[in-house]
Amino acid sequence: MNPLSLPWLELAVVVPLAGAAVVGRMRNPYRAGRWCLAVTGTALGSAVLAWLGFYLGYEPAVRRSPLSLDELSAPLVPAVALLHFLTVLATARTKAARVSFGWLLAGESARLATFGVTDPWLLIGLLTAATIPPYAELLQRGKPTRVYVLHMALFVALLAGGWALVEAGSAVGGSALLLAAVLVRSGVVPAHLWVADLFEHASFATALLYVTPIAGAYAAVRLVLPIAPEWVLHSIGVASLATAVYAAGMAVVQREARRFFAYLFLGHASLVLVGLELVTPISLTGALCLWFSVMLSLGGLGLTLRALEARFGRLSLDDFHGLYDHSPGLAVGFLLTGLASVGFPGTLGFVSAELLVDGAVEANLLVGVLLILAAAVNGIAVVRAYVRLFTGTRHASAVSLAITTRERVAVLTLAAVILVGGLVPQPGVATRHRAAEAVLKDREVQRTTMPGDGITALSGGRQPPEFARHSGG
Repeated sequence: MNPLSLPWLELAVVVPLAGAAVVGRMRNPYRAGRWCLAVTGTALGSAVLAWLGFYLGYEPAVRRSPLSLDELSAPLVPAVALLHFLTVLATARTKAARVSFGWLLAGESARLATFGVTDPWLLIGLLTAATIPPYAELLQRGKPTRVYVLHMALFVALLAGGWALVEAGSAVGGSALLLAAVLVRSGVVPAHLWVADLFEHASFATALLYVTPIAGAYAAVRLVLPIAPEWVLHSIGVASLATAVYAAGMAVVQREARRFFAYLFLGHASLVLVGLELVTPISLTGALCLWFSVMLSLGGLGLTLRALEARFGRLSLDDFHGLYDHSPGLAVGFLLTGLASVGFPGTLGFVSAELLVDGAVEANLLVGVLLILAAAVNGIAVVRAYVRLFTGTRHASAVSLAITTRERVAVLTLAAVILVGGLVPQPGVATRHRAAEAVLKDREVQRTTMPGDGITALSGGRQPPEFARHSGG
């Protein structure tokens, strides 16, 4: 038996879940952190082996679970596992006591499973389960939970109600509810308040890992895109485009670093949804490339801000901090990941942004212009934050504030992925193009089986054979 034919994806999901049960009982935060690092490292290795097995054509010898990879999810699963591993690796000792390592592992298991399933109800259940760890941490920290609970309860209710309507034969009504669920989970205006609230009250690690995988986009591709009528997709595009421009403007004027990051994420998540709405091969390829790029670049930017907070506490953008002399490594990491997120040439985000804009201009010139405007304003916001944090004055300190070895490994790892992906983009773009073609073919198959308002092929929640074959289910 080839080692790549082992059930590595199932292992990547089960190991963090088992680790959560063990680590959650540990009272010593430093010991819990070491165990958590080992567990996330094991999950990352398993996810990478599952990814290699998929692309090399090795199917698991025994397939009894609903978990599987396809062209869409294959690179997303190891990316999610990498973010969790690097987050734990870069956790400073001063922050270890404030991180809920048990809930972090439980959240990782739910997120990895989410990106490894295609069954609608199982996907809805996992998206629901993933909302629990942030809520548990907010309760544990004694922070307000009302905004988060209201938005996530609305998200779950819309998601479940929408798919129930789809199974009942109402494509239009179900698509409308699913559309609303995706907009809430992705933080599209006016349902965006929960993102800034989560970053304000939860630990940076929990908020970062919950939002950066952009699970709302995954729900859109799996549940909405194959069956939604044109007006639903158009509604997603209009709301997302407005949010992208609004969030970019808000990121520029933020006075606090966490809120700056929250709005920067909201803008980029909305750009991904805009590309999904256009449903052309180029725009969809660009959206899927941007999705992967945003996960890594904003994940790296968030880790850099988190490392700065470990040294200086909450950071204000009203004043100049002059931190470059003390932490040049963090300054370089901040600038590289921030510029990669807005599509700077030579980075992973450049090709993604180029494909997305090309597809948007081809579909609608105004949409393309607004995308360029949002990207430009995001770039201004990143440079402004960099100038405020790292230049403008000299910061006096009696102790060393230099980047630690663990933080250096995390920053260099993400920098390597971002730069290699930017300098040699063809393999990644090819996988995203194949995924886009599969998604478009799924939509074509589903739309041809929908007479009027009914969906004849979705009886009992089962997908038609063509859909299952193309989606890897």
